[in-house]
Amino acid sequence: MEEVQEKPIFDGEKAALLVKELRQSFDSGKTKSYKWRISQLEGIVKMLEERENDIITALDKDLSKPGFEAFLSEVSQTKASCNEALKELKHWMKPEKVKTSITTYPSSAEIVSEPLGVVLVISTWNFPFMLSLDPIIGAISAGNAVVLKPSEIAPATSSLLANLLKNYLDNSVIRVVEGAVPETTALLEQKWDKILYTGSARVARIVMAAAAKHLTPVILELGGKCPAVVDSNVNLQVTARRIIAGKWACNNGQACISVDYIITKKEFASTLINALKEELEQFFGKDPLQSKDMSRIVSPFHFARLVKLLDEDKVSDKIVLGGQKDEMQLKIAPTIILDAPEDSIVMQEEIFGPIMPIITVDNIEDSYSIIKSKPKPLAAYLFTNNEKLKKDYVENISSGGMLINDTILHVATPGLPFGGVEESGMGCYHGKFSFDGFSHKKAVLYRSFEADSSIRYPPYTPEKQKLLKALISGNIFRVILTLIGWAKE
Repeated sequence: MEEVQEKPIFDGEKAALLVKELRQSFDSGKTKSYKWRISQLEGIVKMLEERENDIITALDKDLSKPGFEAFLSEVSQTKASCNEALKELKHWMKPEKVKTSITTYPSSAEIVSEPLGVVLVISTWNFPFMLSLDPIIGAISAGNAVVLKPSEIAPATSSLLANLLKNYLDNSVIRVVEGAVPETTALLEQKWDKILYTGSARVARIVMAAAAKHLTPVILELGGKCPAVVDSNVNLQVTARRIIAGKWACNNGQACISVDYIITKKEFASTLINALKEELEQFFGKDPLQSKDMSRIVSPFHFARLVKLLDEDKVSDKIVLGGQKDEMQLKIAPTIILDAPEDSIVMQEEIFGPIMPIITVDNIEDSYSIIKSKPKPLAAYLFTNNEKLKKDYVENISSGGMLINDTILHVATPGLPFGGVEESGMGCYHGKFSFDGFSHKKAVLYRSFEADSSIRYPPYTPEKQKLLKALISGNIFRVILTLIGWAKE
């Protein structure tokens, strides 16, 4: 009988050795060159092109993620991020010139972006490929050594990432550590130069506490209850389709930026529900549990968690659409709940699934107090043709990101940062913001040995003090008057 080979234990000792090896590689200076960074980014592009089918297959195993959705949200978006870095890296790396003042004349100054060192990326399971590679693209662009800890809840993608990064990237400075809580704990015990974590606020507190022991800065990408406020003066069909795209067609609601709940006026609710019902049937058929265009729930644990939300006494009789479940397939039909009580679990916790509460109000502006009563969300959405309402919403609602008359597309818009605020996260990344997030902005001032004025040195005579104060004021006329002895006391 063939013996089953036990997997080596990854403990604190091995984690410390890993960090030491990566730090030695980083200290050699190899990651700082433009050539090295470009070579690694090109390796990622090559990997995406050559192994696209393997990536989509892994996502199907982990989430039953539809092939085209997997391509758009994971492969294509990762490639776009990598191509942007390849195009802009030389510009990002170039020192930023800064004006100097008369007090340091003659001089020049610049801001130099330098890599932080050895960084840790802890990824999540809902977009397990893109949310692993996107931060790594930023870390590599900035010239860092990186350790990726993919999510064990998406095991097929985790295993694939470990193999792909080993074969396509420089293993002396880029590593993958697979595993669950023990492996993550071992990694968090080490000193890192930055940690980027994507996941829940509960685990984020553990990550932040571990980082604090070493004064390690963090980027936390979390989530929250993302609202969509729907006014009555909208294109109803387009609104319904875009809400569905940002909920059920977005990993079946298992996304940190998916619409968590809707707020609309009482008299408009039934109209909106009917439009959603009609478009849902167009998208996923009369029996959505059999649709091949909808992801399944990631695990039995999360399936049971979502069923609990639906089965709560104060909620079960509020279901106006859907509610069908298939435990064998880990699928739940798109479900709409009308006016769930504010103290129900579905209105208190982030849903992260195919359940959509709709809350009704007398006036659309009443939605503000509902949103503000909850922790600040990662995203907030508004559908309206009212220009004043758009302006008021942007000014009054605080969220990580915001989108008017659509959902989720802001995260794929070049030039916009992706990040949360308060409970929904801290720090941001994407594009140049990723480069900056994994860089230290070093202030550099250059001076020559010429024009070494004695006024900065003791003894501080009354004349020196007058001239020094004039120089510090930055007022050239005051300086001239002081030099010729005409300045007032």
